[in-house]
Amino acid sequence: MTIDTAGVGTCGPSSREWVRIYEVGPRDGLQNEARAVPVADKRQFIELLVAAGLREIEATSFVAPRAVPQLADADELLPALPRPAGVRYPVLVPNARGLDRARAAGADAIAVFTAATDEFTRHNIGMGVEESLHAFAPLLDQAGALGWWRRGYVSTAFGCPYSGAVAPEHAVRVALRLLRLGADEVCFGDTIGVAVPTQVRALLAHALDSGIPAGRIALHFHDTRGMAIANVVAGLEAGVRCFDASTGGTGGCPYAPGAAGNLATEELVYLLDGLGIGHGVDLGGVLAAARFISGRLGRPLSSRVGQAGGWDPETGRALQ
Repeated sequence: MTIDTAGVGTCGPSSREWVRIYEVGPRDGLQNEARAVPVADKRQFIELLVAAGLREIEATSFVAPRAVPQLADADELLPALPRPAGVRYPVLVPNARGLDRARAAGADAIAVFTAATDEFTRHNIGMGVEESLHAFAPLLDQAGALGWWRRGYVSTAFGCPYSGAVAPEHAVRVALRLLRLGADEVCFGDTIGVAVPTQVRALLAHALDSGIPAGRIALHFHDTRGMAIANVVAGLEAGVRCFDASTGGTGGCPYAPGAAGNLATEELVYLLDGLGIGHGVDLGGVLAAARFISGRLGRPLSSRVGQAGGWDPETGRALQ
């Protein structure tokens, strides 16, 4: 089956040598943090991300406040964000109530989330994969009628903490369903950080052979076992040009003990700069945002580029 690509929106130049960096720090990076971050600090964090050149920033989540207390201020935060041209703030939406709240707050882009395994979806959102797809169908349909951009997450695409290894065809089957329901983009997530490059290549080969265009695929890696950057390279080699990252390397999965957090945006930017691939993001600006949020969370940066800074090959000097 071939998925139609007509009308799919993107942010930034369209080129074989251009990568979209999809920033998840304000949402995925903060949602499990125990220390409450005031809404004013979240806004400043996002303003720093915009100043660094990031153009897709997943700002918050409209889940029930009791479920994710850190993001209970979504109704206040989203309307307060700056709206420069070319910037969009996707928000996570779990149900009709969340969609109504997102609409009232001024959203114009959403993400829905399911997984490749029933076991994970039941633990995470209280329903199986098929039930979740039925629940998300009207949300994606309504968002499409409003002219919103829509993303669908496929978590545990490489491994599940409850059922073990995940075959590529299981993750791809869910992604195809999300695209048929109207998602503009599907994002395969290495939720517990177990993937290695051979698995990334195998999943992407199956996805492409199944008719999913590379331009409608994003990848979301956690650096739990230090494989995130290697997995990005595998994705690049397969033709994927959208990668999620979290400034400061914050976040992670509560189901992955010892998780080191998401792929750090500063490390993704450093890699792409070194490879000569365009992305429109300034490393110095990202490091400033990373240090800001690290200070608000009260801990040092965990990312290697965050600790060491960038590097100028012309002078041989570290760039802070």
